[in-house]
Amino acid sequence: MKKRICLLLALLVACCATGVALAETTELVVFAAASMTETLTEIKAAYEAEHPDVSLVFNFDSSGTLKTQIQEGAACDVFISAGQKQMNQLDISRDESVNPDRLDFVAAGTRIDLLENKVTLVVPEGNPKGIAGFDDLAGRLASGNVLLAMGNSDVPVGQYTQKILAFYGLDEAALAKTGVLTYGTNVKEVTTQVKEASVDCGVIYGTDAYSAGLTVVDSATAEMCGQVIYPAAVLSTSAHPEAAQAFLDYLTGDAASAVFEGVGFTPVRAE
Repeated sequence: MKKRICLLLALLVACCATGVALAETTELVVFAAASMTETLTEIKAAYEAEHPDVSLVFNFDSSGTLKTQIQEGAACDVFISAGQKQMNQLDISRDESVNPDRLDFVAAGTRIDLLENKVTLVVPEGNPKGIAGFDDLAGRLASGNVLLAMGNSDVPVGQYTQKILAFYGLDEAALAKTGVLTYGTNVKEVTTQVKEASVDCGVIYGTDAYSAGLTVVDSATAEMCGQVIYPAAVLSTSAHPEAAQAFLDYLTGDAASAVFEGVGFTPVRAE
C-alpha cells in the first residue's frame, strides 16, 4: 500500500514538473421529470463516453417538486419539465399571469420545446375490470365502481388528468370523496399502483406505459387535455452554462432523439 501511495505521489509530482494538467471533470446537474428516468439514464452512458470530461448527475421527480427545489436554491444546470406550467413559473420572460412571483431562473435564449408525449389510460395485466377507454372510465367513475390512480395536482400528469375529468364534466373533489381516486406524487408512483394491480386503472404517459410494459387502452386527444410538451432550459444559476448548453444541444440531436423515439416520445423539431 505504501509503495502504491508513493508511486501516485511521484506521478503527481512528475505531471506538475512537466506541465501536464490532470483532467478535471465537470459535474452537470440535470433536474428532469420522472417520466424521463429510463431515457436519460440510457443517454447518460452514451454522452459520458463521448465527453469523458463531463459527469451527469440526475434528479428525477415530479416537475412541481423540481421547480420548488430550484426556487429554493438547489444546484441545477439544466431543467426539463413535463409541462409548460413549471417552466413558465421560473421564466422571467413569461407573462405575470403564469409567473406571478417574477422568478428569473431560465437563462435567456436557452429555452426550447424538447419533446412531446401522450397521456394514456392504462390497466393492470389482463385488464380485470374490462375498461375499454376514457369514455367507459368516465361512466364508471360517475357510478362509483372503479378505482383510478392519478397524479397529484402539482404534478403535470395529474394536471392533465384533471383536464380530462373536466372534459367529461366530472367533479374531482366529489369523486375523491366517494373513494374512486387514489393519487401519486409523480408519474412513477401512479405507474407502480397500476403495475401492482392495487387499482383498476391509471392515467400516465405513454412512455411510462411502454417502459413498465403496461397495456394502454386509450390515449387522450389534444381536445381532452392539450398537448403534452416537455420544455427544457439551461438555468441562469448554472455553474457550468457552456457545458449545460452543450448537453441540451445533444438532446436535440439524432442519437438522443433515437432513444426518445424508442419509448414513444416525439422530438419537437425546430422550425
